[in-house]
Amino acid sequence: MSAPPADAAPWAAADPYTAALRTGTGPLFLRRTDGWLLPLDVERWCARADAVDRDVLDRCEGPVLDVGCGPGRLVAELAARGRTVLGIDVSATAVERTTRLGGPALHRSVFDPLPGEGRWRTVLLMDGNVGIGGDPHALLRRTARLLAPDGLLIAETAPVDVDERAEVEVTDTPVRASGRPFPWARLGTPALLRHAKEAGLRSTAQWEAGGRSFVALRVRTAHTSADAANSAAVISSQRPRNTSAERPVVSA
Repeated sequence: MSAPPADAAPWAAADPYTAALRTGTGPLFLRRTDGWLLPLDVERWCARADAVDRDVLDRCEGPVLDVGCGPGRLVAELAARGRTVLGIDVSATAVERTTRLGGPALHRSVFDPLPGEGRWRTVLLMDGNVGIGGDPHALLRRTARLLAPDGLLIAETAPVDVDERAEVEVTDTPVRASGRPFPWARLGTPALLRHAKEAGLRSTAQWEAGGRSFVALRVRTAHTSADAANSAAVISSQRPRNTSAERPVVSA
């Protein structure tokens, strides 16, 4: 199995992130090296699944793998419904919180060996997790290998048209970074669709709800299109175009 494009450990080791998960409160930001800040919605992540989340979960099929499950609201909701589900996260604190909520979770990167590879019916990339590793193409190819044939990927995208890769740090104040930089990406729906096509995934639905944007994709199979040969290669096998699509909260 190929290694991730970059080590995910800095995110997991970022003290403000751990503290925020333990308290369930922010503020928390991803801070780009030029001072641009992206607020992280810790309070929502640590709350119960809301109506928008539940609509996403209603669309899930079969066993579900939640990549970057965070504090576990989605895993816990699916487990409460009696669904087969597993969360994975590089943060031990996130995994501990997920299991306390009654959801099964493992302390793993998506690029680590995982249970059920090639048999998951649904994979979730929520809450900005399309940015894992800073290489969307590598992440989507890896996701395609985790999914069963014609499996479903549901990804949450940025609500703006952006295709950005950057070095970021986790911070809990507008002016102070608290860890070493690590690669991250932000993708709007158009960018995700471009990367997905290259990774052997086809779009089946797009929708917006509660100010959030989502895309549903499926692994291409020999029965879906003339791109079957490309799909088979993917299955066998974490520059910005618009870096200012949103105004920064603070420029330090």
